[in-house]
Amino acid sequence: MSRRNPLDPRQSLRAVRVVGRFVRRQVKGAGVAPGTLVHTGEQKMERVRLRALDYDGAVLRESEVDTLDGLLELRDSSSVSWINVDGLHDIDLVRDLGEHFGLHPLVLEDIVHVGQRPKEEAYPGYDAIVLPMLEWDAEGGFVREEQLSLILGPTWVLTFQERVGDAFEPVRERLRAAKGRIRERGADYLAYALIDAVVDRYFAVLERIGSATEEIELSVLDRPGPDAMTRLHRLKRELIVLRRAVWPVRDLLNGILRGDSERFEDETRVFVRDVYDHSVQVIETVESLRDVVSGAIDLYLSNVSHRTNEVMKVLTIMASIFIPLTFMAGIYGMNFENMPELAVPWAYPALWGAMIAVAMGMVVYFRRRGWM
Repeated sequence: MSRRNPLDPRQSLRAVRVVGRFVRRQVKGAGVAPGTLVHTGEQKMERVRLRALDYDGAVLRESEVDTLDGLLELRDSSSVSWINVDGLHDIDLVRDLGEHFGLHPLVLEDIVHVGQRPKEEAYPGYDAIVLPMLEWDAEGGFVREEQLSLILGPTWVLTFQERVGDAFEPVRERLRAAKGRIRERGADYLAYALIDAVVDRYFAVLERIGSATEEIELSVLDRPGPDAMTRLHRLKRELIVLRRAVWPVRDLLNGILRGDSERFEDETRVFVRDVYDHSVQVIETVESLRDVVSGAIDLYLSNVSHRTNEVMKVLTIMASIFIPLTFMAGIYGMNFENMPELAVPWAYPALWGAMIAVAMGMVVYFRRRGWM
């Protein structure tokens, strides 16, 4: 029988547990030092993928490597270097790359400890930025969230992602085609371009959620079905996830604009201000969609309540009409010997006439009151 080693960080530091999709609970074992590297997310690919882009105004060199040997000289290169790591489960590779570029152990811990709150922290010689990348899963109908860690150095940028597939392909195309000013600027402009690409992806997610919201809202107005409430609550849940991810990004960008980071030049901060405006627009759109979804939920509940009230109204009117008729039928259904009306030949049709007259009178009364 194997015994648990209390000094093993892989056993004493538990992975982040996601309660629903809103609360992340971290449980550390006793004696584990800060900066211990343990991957807390899911392994989303078999092996880590390393890609490098090294460029200046005249030359672009792009490569995909299997080991760190071909990347280590990029730290001291005079040109701008971008190293992208897809996959965070290889702790040794992340540690070796961090040691070569002089990254603090707490930064490395944030990289592999997914689920971090978006933030920007300044360290001697580099800045560490964490922000979420969002993507709409059309098949599952939910927002897929992935942590992006971006390290900005003097002439290099490191990006760490959980899996292959990102929002950076437009940036790569601009670098390959030498379009715009990106090939002429430094690493801070590249970091801005990557953050801008991530924020632009938020708009694509919002567009899909907005289309789904409009479709459900129309269905609630036309033909509210039993599945409408489920779809509305699902959209509301995704908007909560989106809001939780986007709100801190605004604070992150605001910190860069305030000058908390010395790595971003003043010329680049002008462009960061534009990304900040986009983040504010995303937040406002999220809040608007939340209001629309909440209004649609209220409308659905109002429609269901109205339909129930209409049914109860019809049943009440029918019961009100038959109450006096039942009373009259009950009187003449009693088995008394001395009931003079029973001996009258025209008593039966007279009773029918009286019952019909009462029923018609009540119908006319209800119509005049606007109840029918």
